[in-house]
Amino acid sequence: MNRGQLTEKFFEIYGNRTNDPVLFFSPGRVNLIGEHTDYNRGFVFPCTLNWGTYLAIRKTDDELIKLHTLNFDFSHETSLTGITRNENGEWVNYPLGVFIEFLRKKLVLGGVELFYAGDIPNGAGLSSSASIEMVTAVALNELFKTGLSMLDMVKMSQSAENNFVGMNCGIMDQFAVGFGENMKAIFLNCDTLEYESVPIELNDYKLVITNTNKRRALTDSKYNERRSECERAVTCISAKIKINHLSEINIDRIDIIDNLISDDTIKRRAHHVISENGRVVKAVNLLKKNDLISFGRLMNESHDSLKEDYEVTGFELDTLVYEARTLDGVIGSRMTGAGFGGCTISLVHKTKIDNFIEKLGEIYKEKPALTADFYLPSIGPGAGYLL
Repeated sequence: MNRGQLTEKFFEIYGNRTNDPVLFFSPGRVNLIGEHTDYNRGFVFPCTLNWGTYLAIRKTDDELIKLHTLNFDFSHETSLTGITRNENGEWVNYPLGVFIEFLRKKLVLGGVELFYAGDIPNGAGLSSSASIEMVTAVALNELFKTGLSMLDMVKMSQSAENNFVGMNCGIMDQFAVGFGENMKAIFLNCDTLEYESVPIELNDYKLVITNTNKRRALTDSKYNERRSECERAVTCISAKIKINHLSEINIDRIDIIDNLISDDTIKRRAHHVISENGRVVKAVNLLKKNDLISFGRLMNESHDSLKEDYEVTGFELDTLVYEARTLDGVIGSRMTGAGFGGCTISLVHKTKIDNFIEKLGEIYKEKPALTADFYLPSIGPGAGYLL
């Protein structure tokens, strides 16, 4: 959506064409490798996409928050002092939670009219929720001159999702959306929040995102259950070795979980987290050396671990991943995001992309009897003014 279209839709909803809205954009993200490690304070390696959430926003003279979107029929209006969680329109809870975070910090806000338009596929696991949260936070910070840093807004957006929306996510999505850069991925330590921006040079290969079109609702999925299982693993290990989170165990010491955890399911959850952290570190080093073939193998290993040890893939994701690996020009394929549906990400040679889309699309229509959508993303900047 361009500036003119966004502004015109805003005027159609709110009128008063004498005062222009201010325009912002916040990207979605895809995680190249490092899944279910963020809430375990481990390593992740996401990058921001050239799709995201557009926001037109304008101050008003009242104390009302007015929320509309191009993507859903539901709209909402509330006073600044009367914000409550809305059970009828799930999408509005993401921006409302951000408003709550600003008010908790006793930052002065006023009435606003907001119009959102997103081109991230809904429920695809490409972090549309963090995109909405971050575009809201950046816009409020700019309009009301609250002086927050990007890290402040990242933490507030995560808190909004944890405490208001009810999704117990880690910090990766909001961090990636806030700190993303053109043609770079973020190697993030989710414990210390130290990070490095790593240039992504894919040469003759491209990232292809494939959407299962199996809609996920994370708060209704087993995401929170997995987090609880990881906490149980920490409790088991801490009986002998004091740790605060699984990512304190280096890949070189992964064998200790066999002796300290008796429950096989909990053991496998811990095995995934520790081994996935090791894969992220290896992946970053391989990309710095431009070793895409070895990086692709790590992508495959990551998915296999998510399937066997963490059990968050499912028939649709597995079909796309394992069938993709049989096609010419594919050097790696894995699920991305929390799982239980959503998307896969594959590294495909440029000359084989058309064949990849045709063949994989045909197979997917036959097996789960669903239609997959394919995207060829570029890596874009983080949240800020719409340029």
